[in-house]
Amino acid sequence: MNQDHIRNFCIIAHIDHGKSTLADRLLELTGTVEKRNMKAQILDKMDLEQERGITIKLAPVRMKYRDYELNLIDTPGHVDFSYEVSRSLAAVEGAVLVVDASQGIQAQTLANVYLALAADLKIIPVLNKIDLPAADIERTSAEVINLLGCKKEDILLVSAKTGQGVDDLLERVITEVPAPAGGAQETARALIFDSYYDDYRGVILYVRQFDGGITKNSQIRMLGTKSEGLALEVGSLSPEMRPAASLTAGEIGYIVTNLKSTREARVGDTVSLAAYGSVAPLPGYKNVIPFVYAGFFPDSHENYQTLKDAVERLTLSDSALQYTPENSPVLGFGFRIGFLGLLHMDIVRERLEREYNLELIITNPSTDYKVKSTSGQETDIKSASELPDTSLIAEIREPWVKGEIVCPNQYVGSVLQMIVGARGLQKHISYVDAQLAVIDFEAPLANLLTDFYDQLKSITSGYGSFNYELSGYRAEDLVRLDFYVAGDRVDALSIMVHRNEAEPVARSAVAKLKEVIPRQQFKVALQAAIGGKFIAREDISAYRKDVTTGLYGGDVSRKKKVLAKQKRGKERMKRFGKVDIPAEAFAVMLKRD
Repeated sequence: MNQDHIRNFCIIAHIDHGKSTLADRLLELTGTVEKRNMKAQILDKMDLEQERGITIKLAPVRMKYRDYELNLIDTPGHVDFSYEVSRSLAAVEGAVLVVDASQGIQAQTLANVYLALAADLKIIPVLNKIDLPAADIERTSAEVINLLGCKKEDILLVSAKTGQGVDDLLERVITEVPAPAGGAQETARALIFDSYYDDYRGVILYVRQFDGGITKNSQIRMLGTKSEGLALEVGSLSPEMRPAASLTAGEIGYIVTNLKSTREARVGDTVSLAAYGSVAPLPGYKNVIPFVYAGFFPDSHENYQTLKDAVERLTLSDSALQYTPENSPVLGFGFRIGFLGLLHMDIVRERLEREYNLELIITNPSTDYKVKSTSGQETDIKSASELPDTSLIAEIREPWVKGEIVCPNQYVGSVLQMIVGARGLQKHISYVDAQLAVIDFEAPLANLLTDFYDQLKSITSGYGSFNYELSGYRAEDLVRLDFYVAGDRVDALSIMVHRNEAEPVARSAVAKLKEVIPRQQFKVALQAAIGGKFIAREDISAYRKDVTTGLYGGDVSRKKKVLAKQKRGKERMKRFGKVDIPAEAFAVMLKRD
């Protein structure tokens, strides 16, 4: 295809603003998918995506319209996958910015606009869901004009559900999105914007060819990981795979390789031909590091091998997933797994349970900490149980994030209070228009992991949204909070907290543990401690049988004798009894209220 007749673009939006539905209409209008094969969110291939109505994995598709070749990438909207979105934006020349006419601009809309502006893309603003009774076109248009500095006539009014205005969008893509640059005769370079593992074919790369061409059966090299492989098949997606003889400059397509893991071909890496010597890689590649960690344990030790195989297979297709074996005296053998965020963790958990038929026990999610010892050595710890002796620690640094909250003006005071409550620092407030405020803040990541998003939705009546990115590590006065059940320390429950927050967190946690752990035949003490100092306690009272029911008449000493015998029995039970801790106790910090 002549490069002048190729248009590469993607759809960006906040989560649930209608990206995938708009992609459906584009596929329908261009005749890429026949009407009889059409279904809702056709590019969302995972069951989880269909059920939740969200895009988890991005999806490229090639469409033919008139004599133009249109390459579309449908991107995820959630903050956890922002690196994937940034690589998709690097692979195209234009972006269709979709804004829900009933909800207006939200946090991820802003984040994606900044990414698109940084990539120097042509942005086409679109107001979606204009057929809804709640759609406020005037207000949302004003927000978009303030954000992009465009004119009102530049904004397209579209209903992705009914198809209204979608043909105008196609015309705008053809006339306004520039044709791809890149020389067909230059050294072959292609950007990997997604990769996954296929059980039967190996690792499949989704690429944008910037320079030169890659033909079938050519020897390829990844410039970042230095891996080499064979391009067993190349072609385009529409949306099924269509093999071709080669991928040429300006095209978006796939490469089927003989690689065995996505760790050898990561998102953002550059593919070139192994025959070339030194080739300059395309900019923007970084090694994605997970910053949310949780312990995954099988419900029975017999299922440990199944869990191990399942986790290994998932990491083949998800290079962001990292895991290490973990052993707990209470939970047995399991894994500590690193994720990009809580949604990523939730998806992996659900996939393990569904696809591999596992019952899992998951511990409280935590982040990683950098611990500097008195000897000057720095170690990275993933859980509180790995923390060395306090006498050997010089400082502990925790990750902080830069966040952005978008909410209506009337909720600004409540949101600021919530930020301060999470040990955050409010940096700046700006106003998109008379109704909408954008609050920039910094906060420790650990305090955003549990219920920060739920609290935000609650205090803003569902209108608030937030987006964040990692900004670095800061030294804080952090302590390890341990929990004791019947005198035994349970390492799987230990958490890292700031010293000022330790007591309220400890009191709240032991109160919840009291609700979750069942009563025993003996009294059970639940305690929270920092080092050797106990700071909170709750007692679970024992079941007590009335042993005096068989007595009738006689001296009171008979009654006292039987009760004393029962007391001695309870004391003996307390010495030898074991408390069975249920699975929900290990995620007690997730359930704040």
